[in-house]
This record gives sequence, C-alpha cells and structure tokens, in this order.
Amino acid sequence: MIKHTGHADLPLHTGIVPKWLADRMMQMGTLIVESIIENFGKKEVLVRLSDPLWFQSLGAVMGMDWHSSGITTSVMYALKRGINARAREFGLCVCGGRGKYSRRTPDELKFLADATGLDGTKLINTSKLVAKVDSTAVQDGFQLYMHNFILSSDGDWTVVQQGMNTELKTARRYHWSSQNLRSFLDEPHTGVTGENRGLILNLTAENAAPTRQRILDFTKESPDRTLKEIQNVIKHDDSKILIPQKNEIIIPEENKILVQKRDIVMPVHHEVRAEDVNLKRLGAVLATAYESEPKDFENLLLTPGLGPRTIQSLTLVSEVIYGTPSRFTDPARFSFAHGGKDGHPFPVPLKVYDESIRILHESIERSKLGYKDKNECIKRLHTTALEIEKYCNPVADFDKTIEHDKEHSREWDGRSE
Repeated sequence: MIKHTGHADLPLHTGIVPKWLADRMMQMGTLIVESIIENFGKKEVLVRLSDPLWFQSLGAVMGMDWHSSGITTSVMYALKRGINARAREFGLCVCGGRGKYSRRTPDELKFLADATGLDGTKLINTSKLVAKVDSTAVQDGFQLYMHNFILSSDGDWTVVQQGMNTELKTARRYHWSSQNLRSFLDEPHTGVTGENRGLILNLTAENAAPTRQRILDFTKESPDRTLKEIQNVIKHDDSKILIPQKNEIIIPEENKILVQKRDIVMPVHHEVRAEDVNLKRLGAVLATAYESEPKDFENLLLTPGLGPRTIQSLTLVSEVIYGTPSRFTDPARFSFAHGGKDGHPFPVPLKVYDESIRILHESIERSKLGYKDKNECIKRLHTTALEIEKYCNPVADFDKTIEHDKEHSREWDGRSE
C-alpha cells in the first residue's frame, strides 16, 4: 500500500543554516534516529519521517526555525549527512536532496539496489512517480524543488519532498510511505498539515480512485509514458475532476494510494506565541526539569555540570523519541528545547545544546554495552512529564519562560543568525 501521509504548508523563507547550527543538527538528528532504531527498529524511523507533525517537531527540537520552509531542507540535509555515514550500521540511507541533488536520486537508488539486491527499477520508478503525482497529478500551485527518498535495507521507504509557490510565498512539504505501516507506538501515525486554499485538482481524492488506479498501473511502463498518460487522463473545469467511467483498470489493493489526515497550519509570524503552544504540556516539561526530586533522575543528575535547563531540553528530546502521535500537534513547543536560529523563542543556547548531545550520545553508547541506566533516565523524563500533566495542572507561564532563557542567553552562549 502506497501511503500519501500528508503535507505541510510553511512560510517561504530564504537564507542558509550557519555551520555552528548545521553541525549540531546533524549530531542531534542522528542520535535521535539511532535511539529510535535501538528502541523500536529502523522501520519506525520511516514511520516517524512520514508524519508531517513529528517531522516539524523534530526540526524544532534540533534548533531550526520552528515554522519556516527551511526546516525541511535543513533537517533532511542533516539526516543525510549523519545517517549515510552510518548506513550499514543503521540499515537506512537518504537519497536525493534539493535542486540538482534531487535529480541524482535515481543514480543513488540504483547504487543502493546493486549493493543490497533490491529492485532498483521499481524503486526508481516509484521515486519518479511520487514526484510526478505531487507536481502534476495534484495541481495545487507548488513547484517541486526538493525530493528525498529514505530507503531501508528491507526495501521500505519514505519520501519527503517540497515545492514552493512564489506568489503566495509559501512552501508545501509532502510525505509518502511505502506501505500501510501501523506503528508510532501503536497509535495512528499519519497526518496532513496544510491550509485550505480552495479547489485543486487532486488525484489522491477518494472519488478519483478509478483515475488513480489507471495512472498507478502505468508504473509498469516508463516514467515518461506515465506522465503523458497522466496528462491525457486529467481533464477538469474549474470545479471538478472528470473520471473515466469505462475500461477502468483494476489493480491490486497493495498498489493503491491510501490517504489519512491530521491537519495543522503553520503561521506566518516569526515569534512563538502562547497560542502556538500547549501550555499544559510545556508546563509539565518545566515542572519535570525544575521541580522533580533529584532521586528521580539520579543517574543523569550525577553528570557533572548538568542542571535543570539541560533537563528541560532532554525532556523534549525524550518526547520526540518516545512520544505518541497526539503529542506533536503543537510543534512550536519543541523549540523550547534549543531555541531557534532566528532567535525565536530565544537564541540557541549552545552550551545546553552541546550538553544534550553529549548526554544522549553517552546514554546510547552505554546502552549498547548493556548499561541501561542513563537511557532509562532519558525515557523517564518523558513519562514523568506525562504523569505531571495527567495529575497536576502545570500551566506554563509563557512570557516568564521565554524571559528566563533570554536572561541567561549570554551565560549559555546563546546564538542566532
């Protein structure tokens, strides 16, 4: 089952990620992926990446601007650098990228197929078809400029690609998955994030199934023919799709596109506002960091130099690793781990960020040797926050929380672009 798991609408921003942040994003992103693999397996990584809301939360916890279009390219670039360097160990590889790198996807897939024995022709055709569906079959005004194909050694895959609409100054990120995976800790994991922009030509709609089936049947043919057939089949006036009623092609269930939705709109404003965040959940994070008994996290607190501010960051990192889908409906909350490069909600506290990386790395390495103490402590950060949220009423003082970080920004080596 090919699953179109959703898309995200994001304000279109320009600029580059500074090296001091890009390198840390690579380290943090790779450690989060490694922890997910260690706890749940490599397939779970693909499931998470196919969820638009989890992806947005991952980018925020990594210190990227919490809502901008750049979160997609920067996160995927960081993951490609980190994951591919350990591809044999992880059993995962990231192909493609932005611009000219997206056009290298077929060559990279062929190389991986030759090395692993996977069906390279099928993977390449799938990559091209997914791109053409979002650029041609769904005519929503966004021109694709980024395509990443994340492949596992078992043949499972996820696609993350993005298009831009320069008139609307908006980018749209699309997520695809290779099959109807039910994971993400046994909760529905799919999602759609986007803004209603009126009627569009959408071949992923339920009532377009016959047309979609016909198009997908052409995956057995060359991608060029597929595109020509898509153009021949798609006929529309301003309000509806005309669907062929005769000579319909019936294809196996596993080749159909399945669509499920979880909606969110990323706002245009740069600053993080109280309405962008679930204040009770943020309050539980702060209570875990600043009010928990030391014995609760003894193995972490014995780490030299570790204080409540790092516990705050690690609690949000822990949620990205262990949280269920319902936890990611307010991605902006995760920017309270390591801030944002644009200074919102506060400058990136490099000393805290580096400490988070060091502790997470140490917990993973100790876990590999059979010492689960620190790994269990990191997991307990999330479970403790859940307990506080469930049994207390820990509503965060939003303005005070941001003010606290800004006051200590120089102490924590806070930086922004």
